[in-house]
Amino acid sequence: MKYNIREIKEKDNKQVEHIIRTCLIEFGGNHEGLAWSDPDLGRFSEVYNKEGYKYWVAVDENENVVGGCGIGKLEGTDEVCELQKMYCLKEARGTGVAHELMKLALAYAKKYYKRCYLETLSNMVAANKFYKKYGFESLDKPLVKTEHYACDVWYVKDL
Repeated sequence: MKYNIREIKEKDNKQVEHIIRTCLIEFGGNHEGLAWSDPDLGRFSEVYNKEGYKYWVAVDENENVVGGCGIGKLEGTDEVCELQKMYCLKEARGTGVAHELMKLALAYAKKYYKRCYLETLSNMVAANKFYKKYGFESLDKPLVKTEHYACDVWYVKDL
């Protein structure tokens, strides 16, 4: 299956929220302290509609969203962005679409930031391997305190 990648549109918001919630349930992340309780779920087309912020979606030939990935400023830091809400449905995993999303996100991030940070869960084993493949280095603790206090793995990458 070949997917197209484009910037998020308002019509995609609910599909992206569904993907994130589906993936969080799969990995036991359907609770406070993770994206599950993020007040911006369902309104990404608004949140990522400013300079230095962008969210992309991967869609199939019927415009169904199968994955997404965003870049946004890491609050409380200078020159550091965060790779945000990178999730793909099971059927899109292993197709190369996550690589395309990551390449777009990192290329965009380089225009505005010097480093890229991310938080995730240790039981998302494939995702952790994926981040390391792209040069993200493990941290012992979060760079800053975020609302995602339940994350137990943190990474940073120089851009």
